[in-house]
Amino acid sequence: MGKMGGSRHLKREMTPTFWPIHRKKFVWALKPSPGPHPIERCIPLGVIVRDLLGLAETMREAKKIIAQGKILVDGRIRRDEHFPVGLMDVVSIPEINVNYRVLPCEKGLILHEISAEEAKYKICRIENKTVVDGGHIQLNLHDGRNILIRSEDPNSPAGNIYRTLDTLKISIPEQEILEHLKLEVGMMGLIVDGENIGRYGIIRAIEKREGQKRRKSLVTIEADSGSYQTILDYVFVVGDNMPRISLRGVREAYALS
Repeated sequence: MGKMGGSRHLKREMTPTFWPIHRKKFVWALKPSPGPHPIERCIPLGVIVRDLLGLAETMREAKKIIAQGKILVDGRIRRDEHFPVGLMDVVSIPEINVNYRVLPCEKGLILHEISAEEAKYKICRIENKTVVDGGHIQLNLHDGRNILIRSEDPNSPAGNIYRTLDTLKISIPEQEILEHLKLEVGMMGLIVDGENIGRYGIIRAIEKREGQKRRKSLVTIEADSGSYQTILDYVFVVGDNMPRISLRGVREAYALS
């Protein structure tokens, strides 16, 4: 009889290349549990504590640290070493006063150290939106969150101002909307997938073709190091002429007219 359901184990040779683990020294790796991010776009919390932050020498030690509630993800204590940490998530360790945000890089994902003030919010992309009972709008975000926008008039929902692929700056863990960033020309975009992953700059053009899905539209991004092209689905709006989050290598006076 065939096996039912997915495997509970993961071999090291099958893990994403950006995980900082040795792939031939041991056979098995920590498998992320089902959650807000898929395996290929996340890092399990145990690997972050042991391999990325160096807070433990073994996974046994990492499990103890996590089980004691010393690690917060998006402002909430996570006690599962398998918990998947992905794009834009905020990892905080109050005991030693450090905070990190998960950002894209050339190889995949990295931890970028941020200030305590910046750790109070994150940026989420709207992947889908649906109308629920009463004419209210439910926004489905990239990290598995759902935010309900209540409308007093069902015939004119307040959520119509939000479009898929726009981003929201939300407080964590309260999940209150602080700012709405539209995906349009003139905004600052961060490339989160593809050949130019990790690059960012001002969106100069969005080329739409008839009969083509909006997510496949060609986008031109101008950075201080040159111009880059990618598809709309790989663009994550992070600000207007200035980013709302700190980015690797960004200058304090960064701006493009």
